[in-house]
Amino acid sequence: MTPRSPYTAFPNHFRQNLLARRRQIGCWSALGSPITAEVLGHAGFDWLLFDLEHAPNDLLSLIPQLMAVKDSASAPVVRPPWNDPVAMKRLLDAGCYNFLVPFVVSVDEARAAVAATRYPPAGVRGVSVSQRSNHYATVEDYFTTVNDNIAVILQIENRQGVDLSARIAAVDGVDALFVGPSDLAATLGHLGNPRHPEVQEAIGTVFAAAAAAGKASGILAPIEEDARRYLDMGATLVAVGSDLGAFRAATQALRDKYF
Repeated sequence: MTPRSPYTAFPNHFRQNLLARRRQIGCWSALGSPITAEVLGHAGFDWLLFDLEHAPNDLLSLIPQLMAVKDSASAPVVRPPWNDPVAMKRLLDAGCYNFLVPFVVSVDEARAAVAATRYPPAGVRGVSVSQRSNHYATVEDYFTTVNDNIAVILQIENRQGVDLSARIAAVDGVDALFVGPSDLAATLGHLGNPRHPEVQEAIGTVFAAAAAAGKASGILAPIEEDARRYLDMGATLVAVGSDLGAFRAATQALRDKYF
């Protein structure tokens, strides 16, 4: 019996929700552990971010985490270390379908990020005939369907990205803009203070640019007051915490009961 493509039978619902601008609440996974990833998957977030930029992850540590959440309701999103087609090619072959690309500052960089995730002629992704993403060559129509099932979210983290956010959002294949509030605050001269009015104005600019292009917008907001404010501002892709933050807070609270 010929294997049926998961992309024909089960399309990328995470990307569909992005395109429809449906609210999706997520959590950052930064501890690099498949056990932690599995616990997060059981928690039932809409999506989980696996971080290769700032967390101690590499390709071989990422794959067991993807395996740990494959039967959960949480869509795995991966942040590559940089907007690099070689790194993204390897992540694609490892079975990553949703990308949060860091520090995009121009239209050319936005186009390059999209191209890195698409096979020719739509892009420049290199072809490996048998890899984890196509179930080791058992998905018959993989090459004709996968381009439409890759989500590309671009992270805006400095003034140049904010100023060009409308043009970046308009690039075909860009599914959402995502604000990195800490880096944005730092580059605007407010290191450690993303609540500064200038930073908040810039965040609003990015959200508005995405909305005007019919695209989703998102942000990392581990403080509930901030998360709810951003949701009210129109963000639909919001990460409301991290495994590291939750673990640190819980262990500190436990310790404080006895000291």
